[in-house]
Amino acid sequence: MRHRDRLRRMVQVRMDRRLAARIDPSDIVQEALADAAGKLSDYLRRRPLPFYPWLRRLTWERLVLLHRRHVQARRRSVVREEPGGLALPDESAFELAQRLIAPGAGPGSQLLRQEAADRVQAALAQLSQGDREVLVLRYLEGLANADIAAALGIGEGAVKMRHLRALERLRGLLANELGEGQ
Repeated sequence: MRHRDRLRRMVQVRMDRRLAARIDPSDIVQEALADAAGKLSDYLRRRPLPFYPWLRRLTWERLVLLHRRHVQARRRSVVREEPGGLALPDESAFELAQRLIAPGAGPGSQLLRQEAADRVQAALAQLSQGDREVLVLRYLEGLANADIAAALGIGEGAVKMRHLRALERLRGLLANELGEGQ
């Protein structure tokens, strides 16, 4: 129960918006927790990951399964209802951009903040999936280095390096857009 909100947030951030009319994030979390209850004794014997990353992985697997069933289905697929789409939903990409720029005060700075958010969102779309993933895990899901490491199957030092490099690449893309990188 302690991890339910974090898991729901992870699903909300990653769920294809075309599925929203069909599936509620809480239902995905509930099904994942039911899976976890059935696998708990095996987890307690083996402890392959810390507890939250293990729950997160089960929830991720449930989300992927539902995505395949609804988006990649040949029957009445949501793809037929609405074409295209990004791997990271637009709302989540926008939220990530908002979290990566400094807050401002006043109406003039709000306009500048919006312009900056648009530039950051465009730059995020140019990053590799791996770079975006570490930024999403850190800034949207709010995971600590240890949990990111467990989710990605790498060491904490590698997480720190990937995070730093992703921010550097993002900064470089933004500098090039503004003409500072020439």
